Amino acid sequence: MLAFETTFDYRQVTSVQHFTIATRESRLALWQAEHVKALLEQQGHQVTLLGMTTQGDQILDRALSKVGGKGLFVKELELALEEGRADLAVHSLKDVPMELPPGFTLACVLEREDPRDAWVSSKYASLTELPQGAVVGTSSLRRMALVRALRPDLKIEALRGNLDTRLRKLDEGLYDGIVLAAAGLKRLGLEFRIRDIFAPKQMLPAAGQGALGIEIRTGREDVMAALAPLMHQLTWLAVSAERAVSRVMGGSCSMPLAAHAVFSGDTLKINAAWGDPEGQMPLVQTQALASVSDTASAVQLGEQVASALQAGVDKATGKAI
Repeated sequence: MLAFETTFDYRQVTSVQHFTIATRESRLALWQAEHVKALLEQQGHQVTLLGMTTQGDQILDRALSKVGGKGLFVKELELALEEGRADLAVHSLKDVPMELPPGFTLACVLEREDPRDAWVSSKYASLTELPQGAVVGTSSLRRMALVRALRPDLKIEALRGNLDTRLRKLDEGLYDGIVLAAAGLKRLGLEFRIRDIFAPKQMLPAAGQGALGIEIRTGREDVMAALAPLMHQLTWLAVSAERAVSRVMGGSCSMPLAAHAVFSGDTLKINAAWGDPEGQMPLVQTQALASVSDTASAVQLGEQVASALQAGVDKATGKAI
């Protein structure tokens, strides 16, 4: 097992404490917060939840890439941390901006669930079975680009809202099929809705997809100590590499970018892709692998992949993005 590097001796902080978790109020977000709550309570801590509605939950008629990006899902939670109304915030890591505001820290990443994308449809067992011109729902620029690379003949329409809202819109017949994160469906016991799972070589996941990240105020060593047993070291290193790719590329909801890293022994292999949501340019892909034992080497690998991907994108587009 790779060791997670730290300069703080968490054994010094052993007292049972009361913590408040800030969370969005969607069913999936509450499941995630309840999961962290249960893990902390297993250590003897007392935990309560502070449910909140974020701007990202309220703005459903426009694409996130046009109204502020991933930060819309975390700003209200960060305000609760800043004001002392909460001690930690639980996020789907793929929704966490690559650069956190000053005073905030990504303190912990839990063991990853399935990072892949899932195909959900009432009519068709897979994307390949769709007839020409069929309608696929997603508002992710990454998924748009990858679906177009697989099936340029399909029509892609925007799909916003929480998981239950997206499934309801599918059931109402607005789409022939939709693409969702497999992890969310599995966590809510909705795995039966999955008709097909995309292999990463077909639909490369987003950076951090399937992982839960916990954000705290910088300097809260008491919270860090409580979270230390929850840290999954290999997931942390893998997502550190993935997020480094996105950070270098300027990754956000406004960029059709994918990055996914997997360990084999001590070797971390990372694949990254950039695509055109409109399908006018070819998909650009790259990969690299290296022996990774700490965060610095994981980040270095991610930055290496980002440089190669950037060069490929510049060549494909004829300009620097």
